[in-house]
Amino acid sequence: MDHFADIHLLPDPELPAHVLLSALYTKLHRALVAGGAQAGDIGISFPGYSARPGAVNLGNSLRLLGSQPALQALMGTGWLGSLRDQVNVDATGAVPTNTQHRSLRRVQAKSNPARLRRRLIKRHGVDEEQALARIPDSAAEVLDLPFLQMRSASTGQGFRLFLKLGTPQAAADSGSFNTYGLSPTATIPWF
Repeated sequence: MDHFADIHLLPDPELPAHVLLSALYTKLHRALVAGGAQAGDIGISFPGYSARPGAVNLGNSLRLLGSQPALQALMGTGWLGSLRDQVNVDATGAVPTNTQHRSLRRVQAKSNPARLRRRLIKRHGVDEEQALARIPDSAAEVLDLPFLQMRSASTGQGFRLFLKLGTPQAAADSGSFNTYGLSPTATIPWF
C-alpha cells in the first residue's frame, strides 16, 4: 500500500453527501468484484471518518489505497460511470512516509432479537417462552458508528455497512482486502 487516490464528492443541492458516498462505494464494490485478482490489492479509507457522538459520519471523500499499478488498472476501467460528473478524482500519489496505520473493519450488530430467539430454539431445543426470557426485545444492539447504505446485488436486500476504525499503530499489518476494500487482518495507512 504505497499509493493512494482520493475521490471527493462535489456538492449537490439535490442529493446529500451520504447518499452520493453510498452510491460511489456501491460502484467501487461492483468494480472490485468484476476486477477479480486486483481486488485483494486495493483497500479503502474515509479521510473524514468521525465516530464522535453527534458527529458520526464518513465525510465526503473516499480514499483508494494500493500499489500504483493496481490503482491505475482500477481507474482505467471507467467504473465511476455516471458519477464522474459528481466527483473530483485526484491523481495517484505516494503515501507519505512515517504514516500511522489503522484497521478499518465492518461491524455487524446483533439487532434482531426475534432472529436470535429462532436460532436459539432451533439449535438448543428451548421453547419460545425460555427463548424470550433469555433474549428479550431490549437485547437489540444499536451501533453508533458511521455506515454506508448498501444493496445486495444477489438478494436485492438493503443493509447498512457499519465501519469501525481501529486505534493507530506504528507498523503495518499485512493481509489481503475483500471486494469491499476491507480486511480482517491488514491495516491501512492513515493520513
